[in-house]
Amino acid sequence: MTVWTKKGLVFETSRQGVGGWMAHSALTPTPYRIGDDLIRVYAGFRDADGVSRIGYVDVRAADPSRVVRVSAKPVLDIGRGGCFDDNGVILGDVVDAPGGLHMFYVGFQRVAKAKFLAFSGLAISRDGGDRFVRTQETPILDRAPGRSTIGAIHTAVHEAGRWRLWYAVGDDWEQLGGQPFPRYHIRYAETSDLAVIPREDHECLRPRGSEYRIGRPRVYRIDDGYVMYFTRGNTNGEYFPGVAYSNDGLHWERRDEALGLPLSPTGWDSRQICYPALIRQRDRMLMFYNGNDMGVDGFGVAEAPQVQINGDSHAGG
Repeated sequence: MTVWTKKGLVFETSRQGVGGWMAHSALTPTPYRIGDDLIRVYAGFRDADGVSRIGYVDVRAADPSRVVRVSAKPVLDIGRGGCFDDNGVILGDVVDAPGGLHMFYVGFQRVAKAKFLAFSGLAISRDGGDRFVRTQETPILDRAPGRSTIGAIHTAVHEAGRWRLWYAVGDDWEQLGGQPFPRYHIRYAETSDLAVIPREDHECLRPRGSEYRIGRPRVYRIDDGYVMYFTRGNTNGEYFPGVAYSNDGLHWERRDEALGLPLSPTGWDSRQICYPALIRQRDRMLMFYNGNDMGVDGFGVAEAPQVQINGDSHAGG
């Protein structure tokens, strides 16, 4: 089991943010190295109405509790009215690949007879990650049989001319306390062209026991295969990460007891921990994650001295 040491709340959005579009929250914090000394953490920041736009917080790589820079405006704003992402965008993954820095994001849309719809878009930066431009105004992972409500890419790997994609799919709702909550699970597909993601995919993980959702898959290479960090929710209201291992990235065995990151006795991550994402920093591994209420306070960081993960920010290294 990996034992993580918590370093606290790195970025408290309501206090350290720029206000307006960045009033609170920092959803799905996703680290990306922009130099030897700096790590850029992209996240979805919410305004007073709860609508999320993607910005960043730059931190010192050697001491990620030190904030260096905060984006003054979104690097990716909400989409045009009527489009799939007109009511919020959050991070999926950020990957350096031919053509620029690729941002896989999840766009939200409000509809009359469901809580929301959430599907994946693609935006590319050619200025090093300060501004991203959509490749199209429609999803790259859209509705299909079995994913009528959610299709959310959270890990993308580009290798040997092909894209390997791990994502959450949803098709139904769980009623809890008279309120609808999305049901979803994790699947995988690959393609040579992101404009043509095949409908034929592979089931990776489904909820078990009292769980009704399992998502935000973050996949990393390890010496003998792959490890996936994900977040799971159950009907008791618990929302907490899990861990799974695989030899091929397709067939997974859950070992949630190996997480090594407990709830804190009090404070911003005392009721929930969710959306962990890792990045290597020399001889240690950093985990950026959200806490209570899906990251309403901001994001924090934990570190481990030795985690056998190859590469830097995602499965492809």
